[in-house]
Amino acid sequence: MKRFSLILTYLVLVGISAVLLGLVTYSPLPDLASSFASPEIQFAIVLSLVTSFASTAICIVIAIPVAYALARFDFFGKRIANLALTLPLTLPPLVAGIALLLFFGTTPWGKALEQAGFMVIFTPLGIIVAEVFVNIPYMIRILRSAFSTINPRYEYVAKTLGCTDTGAFFRVTLPMARSGLLAGTVITWSKAMGEFGAVLMVAGATTMRTETLPIALYLNISTGDLDLAVAAATILILISLVTLCAVEYFDKGVNVF
Repeated sequence: MKRFSLILTYLVLVGISAVLLGLVTYSPLPDLASSFASPEIQFAIVLSLVTSFASTAICIVIAIPVAYALARFDFFGKRIANLALTLPLTLPPLVAGIALLLFFGTTPWGKALEQAGFMVIFTPLGIIVAEVFVNIPYMIRILRSAFSTINPRYEYVAKTLGCTDTGAFFRVTLPMARSGLLAGTVITWSKAMGEFGAVLMVAGATTMRTETLPIALYLNISTGDLDLAVAAATILILISLVTLCAVEYFDKGVNVF
């Protein structure tokens, strides 16, 4: 059994490595460098970075108090809240995207936002909205796990020393959850960089307007420009690799998935 398990493990490792290396080495290095320097790929990189950083920041601001409430307090509807906040994890991104498209495109709330100047559909703002909706459950789940591992007694001791509830949270609990926060931030950012289905539905696939790296890959593979598609894919692979290393470094007993 041991020999079979090890052989199968190495076969899977070699298979995955061969597929990814085949993609990265498909284009000669000069052609790959030329593709990286193309205005389209440069635009996709910048837009992906801006939208992913913005959506990750929003996820952090929302997820910290929500995860803390789920980890520390018992309240009416907690099970329903857990279910609702986990639901986007199980939804196909295309379903989440079309739900957002209908919400912001046909409902009074969406029309009110449009009249106020917040155009969501087929705009870069739609990219951020889609990324937040799809990725915030991951951030909440990771932070909830991190807060759950911290003994509440640390907060009680801080309060006896003069801290308020808010002070105890920011001075004691949040610093102790630093590893989970960093791991959650990295993985949320990585998922935002690679989000495709929901972004396609909400923001569309307009060249040099709503063209993130996954959209650039999709557009160029559709038109047969393999060099640009491979360039976008290579960047996404590198991001995934860096993310995996960062999560392994920061994750200390935190249930990431």
